Amino acid sequence: MQRLRSVLTIVGFAIGIAAMVLLSSLGEGLRQFVIQEFTQFGSHIVAITPGKTETFGMGGILNTTRPLSLEDSEALKRIPGVEQVVPVVFGTAQIKAVGRSRYTDVAGVGALADKAWKLEVSQGSFLPQEDIQRARAFAVLGSKLKRELFGGDNPLGEFVHIGGNRFRVIGVMAPKGQFLGTDLDDMIYIPANKGLQIFNRESLMEVDVFYSPAVPTERLTENIRRLLIERHGFEDFTIVTQDQMMATMDNILRILKYAGGGLGAISLLVGAVGITTILMITVTERTSEVGLLRALGSTRSQVRNLFLGEAVMLGLVGGLAGVLVIALLVVGVRLFVPGLPVALKGEIVLVALLVSMLIGLMAGVRPALNATRLSPIDALRAE
Repeated sequence: MQRLRSVLTIVGFAIGIAAMVLLSSLGEGLRQFVIQEFTQFGSHIVAITPGKTETFGMGGILNTTRPLSLEDSEALKRIPGVEQVVPVVFGTAQIKAVGRSRYTDVAGVGALADKAWKLEVSQGSFLPQEDIQRARAFAVLGSKLKRELFGGDNPLGEFVHIGGNRFRVIGVMAPKGQFLGTDLDDMIYIPANKGLQIFNRESLMEVDVFYSPAVPTERLTENIRRLLIERHGFEDFTIVTQDQMMATMDNILRILKYAGGGLGAISLLVGAVGITTILMITVTERTSEVGLLRALGSTRSQVRNLFLGEAVMLGLVGGLAGVLVIALLVVGVRLFVPGLPVALKGEIVLVALLVSMLIGLMAGVRPALNATRLSPIDALRAE
């Protein structure tokens, strides 16, 4: 019976620690996934969007925000240290070709988007560098979109229709996968000026500026701000650096990770009530053992430390069992569901084991104190 209670205590610790480690691992996996997604295009990027996040004065009446234009994107190329500038306008439209049609994402971009975003072309070429205001109606298909519209046929030189406009296919992208839920392979790339026409927009949605690592980010953003203010008359745009975005995302995801671990720790604390009960029953059943120890000369502190040590050891063994279960689960997930973001880090394991021993210590205090209050004569008489 004593062995069964010890096993139940270990199982209680294992379940609580497993919940804590699992939630923390999911949070850490999500954090690494998002960071990897945002850094796959490089780390020296500044995104400029039209409009200002702060609000001043009489809202609405003095709203004179100018659109972020193709001319602005061309002017940004003249800033020292800028390597590539990618004007961006996104939308969804019906794509028709050879009797087939498909609704998918349309990316109106500049000619350097493939180099800036680290995209590879598998057939033909990407959009040519030409006058961005008069770029011709060329299109580059994502690998999945090409397969859906043309199957195994060669699409180069064929025409596709986007919102009633005809584009000649000049390239097909290599598979890239998804970016934050957007399938980059199920996308069509066209010149930014054509994108503005198709979606009837006056302003670009964003301009991405890729710059040399040798240029300090602060100096570059100040040069961008000064140039656009000269062109617009005042600051009616928002500049977000990759560092700012990553810091914000990292803080949010770290909070999520610790919140997950906290929820698991709370469940372990709730379980500690049951563990305390089991340990108290154990002390009651071991009254004669306590009496014998006291009769042989053991002090109260030695008896107390004996029971506390057992409680801590039960917590440690239970914690190790919980961690082992989650480690096997993570290995299984990586083998059979590699897309699920789960990451088991050493710091998570260490904290989990410390929490497990701490809970064991807390659960063992009351039973240990009860054991020290037993007098040797009463304890032996109970036997």
